[in-house]
Amino acid sequence: MVVCQTVREGADRMDVRTMRLVDRWVGAPVCAALTVVRRLDDVLLRRRPNTPPRKIAVIKLAEQGATVLAYSALSRARAMVGSENLFFVVFSENRFILDLLEIVPNDNVVVIRTDGLVRLVVDTLKAILRLRREGVDATVDFEFFARSSAILSYLSGARARAGYHAFFGEGSYRGDLMTHRHGLNPFLHASQMFQSLVESLRYPSDDLPASDFLPPDDEPLPRLKPSPAEVAEIESMLRTEFEQDAVSPLILLNANCGDLLPLRRWPTDRYIELAHRLIERFPEARLVLTGAPDEAPQAEALVAEIASNHCVSMAGKTSLRQLLVLYGRAEIMVTNDSGPAHYATLTPIDVITIFGPETPVVFGARTPNSHLLWAGVVCSPCVNAFNDRQSECTHNICMERITVDMVFEKVVEVWSKRRTLSGR
Repeated sequence: MVVCQTVREGADRMDVRTMRLVDRWVGAPVCAALTVVRRLDDVLLRRRPNTPPRKIAVIKLAEQGATVLAYSALSRARAMVGSENLFFVVFSENRFILDLLEIVPNDNVVVIRTDGLVRLVVDTLKAILRLRREGVDATVDFEFFARSSAILSYLSGARARAGYHAFFGEGSYRGDLMTHRHGLNPFLHASQMFQSLVESLRYPSDDLPASDFLPPDDEPLPRLKPSPAEVAEIESMLRTEFEQDAVSPLILLNANCGDLLPLRRWPTDRYIELAHRLIERFPEARLVLTGAPDEAPQAEALVAEIASNHCVSMAGKTSLRQLLVLYGRAEIMVTNDSGPAHYATLTPIDVITIFGPETPVVFGARTPNSHLLWAGVVCSPCVNAFNDRQSECTHNICMERITVDMVFEKVVEVWSKRRTLSGR
């Protein structure tokens, strides 16, 4: 069975463009003003944030896939202060991945809603008050040069603040609000970057950005453990959609990557061609398109283009939890570089991820079941933390260079390997 997963991350949130504009035009002057306050505060009170932290708040507002990559770093933070003293600040639409990781206590997840500017501001103020009330004395800002997270980190009242700093203008200006200032190393994997940020809280702040910390291998990710009732629910949904008693093996296709970076999309017509070839190669397969409710029309259009009685749409019919259960039921997923490529690693599925504007060297999932495709054209990667993840590109050749043949052959290879290992 083939499933095309087109879930949009946070469909009801403020649009990405608005949030970037607010972060830039409001965040930059606020960072500048708070930098003046911070320096006066340091001179008058002579604060030396070099004692071990007692309570740590991690700030990672957006991108739930990156939160999965931060799992090892969160484990290190938990080992330092204990799970009851570990907090996490996140946008509401990204909360669910923390629940799946089960590394931060539910009550310690501080949520900021993004469905409207007023609510965003109110919830941010509430988050700041919560961190102050809890007595958080260290923050770790996992965002790459976002001003909002730097501001939140400073206003939390934390004595020690680890985060990225644009020493020579190599990233977006965010003032001088961190005590433990890091230079962004573009040659480190994201999981290693996150680990080094947490580990730096053990170092005297004056020693940084130099560090002799050698990031260890990533810790194994936890696995989603659906209940028998959840598995049965997914099986029932599939049987209903196909009007049959037996359900075939599953392969997932994720044809969307959300609004954050549209350049990461592999052309839709290639997903259609891939679906045709997979159905022909695996006659026992079925094609199921899933996605958020507002993506249902797109899913129905793809069903019409594929024009096969092996194809139905389940767009808007599954919750995120049910989607993860579906991942666990599946064999393979083909996806653009996006959140699903990462949180699918919480299940046994093999994931084939197509990279283009960003590099798998930094953001690829590092699990045995992760298979990364990247053309490596000279203009790729063109988006990174140094340019605020923006690009002048309007023609993602880097994605088009990944052919249907390349993806199809990888699917066949992985499918055969899984069959060999399982003895089927």
